[in-house]
Amino acid sequence: MTERDKMISGELYDATDSELGKDRERVKELCFDYNMLRPSDTEKQRKLLHEIIGKMGENITILPSFWCDYGYNIEIGNNFFSNHNLIILDCAKVTFGDNVFIGPNSGFYTAGHPFDPEIRRVGIEYAKPITVGNDVWIGAGVHVMPGVSIGNNVVIGAGSVVTKDIEDDSVALGNPCKVVKKIDGKQVL
Repeated sequence: MTERDKMISGELYDATDSELGKDRERVKELCFDYNMLRPSDTEKQRKLLHEIIGKMGENITILPSFWCDYGYNIEIGNNFFSNHNLIILDCAKVTFGDNVFIGPNSGFYTAGHPFDPEIRRVGIEYAKPITVGNDVWIGAGVHVMPGVSIGNNVVIGAGSVVTKDIEDDSVALGNPCKVVKKIDGKQVL
């Protein structure tokens, strides 16, 4: 089993592996190119996003800057918008449903590190997938941690740190992020 296989399957893996290093270098170069494009060059933006992201639907907007670790572990549904400064550390799968909107300066982090410093020092880590459902609005400055699932029809308040799953039809916020309100019907606020 390769280090990439271990990484994707959630096992401990060696992040200093040369093949993983090549994968990261490739996508970092593509992200750099994407971030340097003129805002009006939408054709080149779309082309580069297709090279970076593993699977994506229609009507995708990611405002620069955008950074990820591998790209091939990211799946984005239809009607996705991310404001500036999106970071996705996609050592494991990161899946976004349809109609997802993300505020600026937000991050999704699948990577985790062992508590034992000797293991951590040599570059051993693990990754847990993140799933974001349909019709989700994530406020500015939100950080989503490894292994979290965010349900459908969810609003995450700005500045939240999401460490646990968030159920469908919820407004959640805080550090740690917690459900503060259920959404029922066609509420506006």
